[in-house]
Amino acid sequence: MNNFIIHIGGPTASGKTSLAIELALLLGTEVVSSDSRQCYKEMSIGTAVPTKDEQSKVLHHFIHSHSIHSPLTAGSYASEAGHRVSSLLEKYGSAVIVGGSPLYGDALLYGLDDFPKVDESILEQLSKQSLEELSHQIKELDPISAEDIDHQNRRRLERALSICLQTGKPYSSFKNKKKSKPFENVFEIGLNWERNLLYDRINSRVDLMFELGLLTEAQSLTPFKDLKPLQTVGYSELFEYFEGKYSLDEATEKIKQHSRNFAKRQLTWYNKKPEFHWFKPSKLSAKSVLDQLGVNY
Repeated sequence: MNNFIIHIGGPTASGKTSLAIELALLLGTEVVSSDSRQCYKEMSIGTAVPTKDEQSKVLHHFIHSHSIHSPLTAGSYASEAGHRVSSLLEKYGSAVIVGGSPLYGDALLYGLDDFPKVDESILEQLSKQSLEELSHQIKELDPISAEDIDHQNRRRLERALSICLQTGKPYSSFKNKKKSKPFENVFEIGLNWERNLLYDRINSRVDLMFELGLLTEAQSLTPFKDLKPLQTVGYSELFEYFEGKYSLDEATEKIKQHSRNFAKRQLTWYNKKPEFHWFKPSKLSAKSVLDQLGVNY
């Protein structure tokens, strides 16, 4: 099969980057990140970007490619990344996409849902509410979206609520309608860890982030804490620590808890996709993945 895409999704800390590199090396192609935060050059440790050694093995796209001062949306990402993926398919006949941001991955691979324009007054109203208020409101107005959405992601909460308030209809009612599919021959895969092992990996990753200097990185970004890219797990908790709302131990535990909660929502998203293939991580190799998918290399 020529011109195929392998998209590695699934929960945080499941080993997506390592598998992506192994697959790209075997296929002789490059990696496109679909992570909504790794694209920002100001954020490294808290977003777990591939290491310099990992990036030296295979060319990665959309890693530190943009600035928090000119943030991407799912739509602008899909447009830019779509051109890059098309060029890789033309050049190599395959492309590997990897990332744990389901909205970005789906926007790239399947196109965006068509949402109505929202009045600025609604957006301004939502911007004045706390995360807790936004979270409570989405549960009331759209329980379906409330199950899937990241309640630590202010941008997504505001987006969903703005549609609810603008139209009087649930945000979820506008999603998953038939769209023109940008690419054919897409294989979506993920690593299926036992839940307790996955949570251990998440906790260990957070500990490693602190060892690598997450606290210093977050401190340097404090002047920009209100920018949307920084309203995310790993940074927002530390900004509250700097404000004296928590002790450092409490902030660390909150990062681990929120990361585990995010992993649950990622698993819920991908488990709802019938085309998603789960692989057990034990003794897994790029070759065995391709063999099971039935593609040539």
